[in-house]
Amino acid sequence: MMDRLTSMAVFVRAVDAGSFAAAAAALDLSAPMVGKHVRFLEDRLGMRLLNRTTRRQSLTEFGRAYYERCRQVLAEAEAADALAADQVSQPSGRLRVTAPVLFGRRCVAPVLLDLLRQFPALDLDLSFNDRLVDLVEDGFDLAIRTGELAARAGVMTRRVARQNMVVVASPAYLEKRGRPARIEDIAAHDTIIYTRSGRVPPWLFPQTGAQPVAVTPTRPRLRFDDMDAIADAAGAGMGLAWLPCWLVRDRIDAGALTALWPDRPGFLYDCHALWLQTPRLPLRLRMAIDALAAKLPGAMSPPS
Repeated sequence: MMDRLTSMAVFVRAVDAGSFAAAAAALDLSAPMVGKHVRFLEDRLGMRLLNRTTRRQSLTEFGRAYYERCRQVLAEAEAADALAADQVSQPSGRLRVTAPVLFGRRCVAPVLLDLLRQFPALDLDLSFNDRLVDLVEDGFDLAIRTGELAARAGVMTRRVARQNMVVVASPAYLEKRGRPARIEDIAAHDTIIYTRSGRVPPWLFPQTGAQPVAVTPTRPRLRFDDMDAIADAAGAGMGLAWLPCWLVRDRIDAGALTALWPDRPGFLYDCHALWLQTPRLPLRLRMAIDALAAKLPGAMSPPS
């Protein structure tokens, strides 16, 4: 009995080549054997795949749909077989990655540098850039981005971590101005905000079974386009700041900053890995994505 997967491969090659004879030459089979594989599929399915004459062949309507599905099946089968090869091989070659400047330096880079230490044949080009890049035009294998993503054809995504936001202030500021009891009290306090567009973005606080509460600071004393500068200003007692916990965790542990409402869940921004869709993901790229998914959550956990 014929192997169904082999017959699918022969059928796809026959369609791509345009004739049984051309497919036979490419596969080192006889033309009658190519026809036998196609008839095996047709008999098994009970449907005609190809309209054939002495001069030409064409796909039936069902044959076209089946052809597309066969291509997917064969690609998945090839990827599955590649897993075994990956187990006995090591990643090599150049990996080109882009990530936001601060998040990339603090969180992404340590994970990828550790990967390089494990695999000497792996090279890394790491670019820190806050703008949205085009993976094709800019020549990157992998992009790391935070926040909402717009769907783009041909681009695959995987969430690798979640960025927990927290409101912080210095002990000196809280001693002078008092500690806000409720998130609504933010309006009465000096704030330090992150902005690039000129508008004041709201601070978001999740609530069970409803949309997050959005609080827009009404007294922004300082505005920065750099979160590290915001953390420094908050530590200097200039006001309240809404920042990712990975950035301020060490300052909180050292007592330089105080987290407000530590028992309240912080708003979460998803962090994604993006790469171009491909039938077989290169080993170096797959291992980088897996490493980020395994290690970033720990690096971004809330302060103890």
